[in-house]
Amino acid sequence: MRDDRYHRRLFVFLGVASFFEGFDTFALTQLLPAIRAEMGLSPSGAGWLVGVIMAGSILSYALVRYADRAGRRGVLAVTILGYAVCTALTALSRGPFTFGAAQVAARFFLIAEWSLSLVVAAEEFPADRRGLYIGVLNALTGVGAIVCAGITPAVVASPLGWRGIYVLGTAPLFLLAVARRSLRETRRFTEQVEGTSLVNRSFTRILAPPHRDRMLLLAVIWMLTYACTTNAITFWKEHAMGERAYTEGRVGLYISIAAIAGMPFAFAAAKLLDTLGRRGASILIYLSVVAGTLGCYLAGSSAVVLVSLVLAMGGITATGSVLAAYNAELFPTELRSDAFGWSNHLFGRTAQVVTPVLVGYAAESVGWGKAVASTVVFPALALALILLTLPETRGRELEDIA
Repeated sequence: MRDDRYHRRLFVFLGVASFFEGFDTFALTQLLPAIRAEMGLSPSGAGWLVGVIMAGSILSYALVRYADRAGRRGVLAVTILGYAVCTALTALSRGPFTFGAAQVAARFFLIAEWSLSLVVAAEEFPADRRGLYIGVLNALTGVGAIVCAGITPAVVASPLGWRGIYVLGTAPLFLLAVARRSLRETRRFTEQVEGTSLVNRSFTRILAPPHRDRMLLLAVIWMLTYACTTNAITFWKEHAMGERAYTEGRVGLYISIAAIAGMPFAFAAAKLLDTLGRRGASILIYLSVVAGTLGCYLAGSSAVVLVSLVLAMGGITATGSVLAAYNAELFPTELRSDAFGWSNHLFGRTAQVVTPVLVGYAAESVGWGKAVASTVVFPALALALILLTLPETRGRELEDIA
């Protein structure tokens, strides 16, 4: 009973952290046209800005790896404080260089926080519900997106303008009090790693057999997934306002509707991880990403665009559930954060840095619609790799999988 109460508190804590990951990601998406107009950036300039900001996700590996030495609890607290401070600095920025620098730092802390939240969930929640918990936590990023999409038009119209969104982004500071008072170190880290020689392992240990091949495989899958999802999310508002002549209010309405309507799918996907299994759920999720992205960027009918946006939002949110579950389950406790850091941060997120720049240049020639739609080939390849190479991990204890 005591563990059940702690698991509930832990779930709420991790859920709030996931909420702000979605809020921050969609803040950039929603505010990019206004920021680009104020700072005089071209489409390729916007691509460079997004790519540079996403570099913070790669750098965050340093914090994720440190959590395998110092423990999850303390590093999580550091990420919360760092994200809130850097978000406040973003609100004070006055040009593309100061904005980009503040956002690189904010992403550094935010993505480390998200990654460690999923590691903690994998280590603390029971095996028969682990996929559900990880999936729901990941789906809560969509709730953050809903809130951000819903309030952005009003906040942008206020005296604070787009900076008001980043003022609101400092709210996670209150989580520090919760972390200090009630968050404890994970049982698996305490029993299997803390105080042992494992905390001093080599930086490159994950590159040795038998874990290297799994890590590199997951890195490729993350990379292929991000090559589409990052651009599909980030540039849709640019496409809608610049190529479809949608107003700020209409875009906010569409994204809010899509995010809300996509939530049942994202939460259902969390349950499907434990019913259909990781592989079966992957088929539904990745096909939704492909179909949704094509429709919301290429369809002529507004109704089809909206339905496609629902599919894209739900599917993109759910891809993280599948891959985070695999990344947490396929490696032993002492390498779990390292494996996530190498496959997701160091390798996988390079697609978030490189592809926005390429898409930005392509958009200057063929428009945002065709440029982003062409990226759907990548999640199709990612799905093929999942089905052909990854094992089914549903309901198995971590010690039996890794």
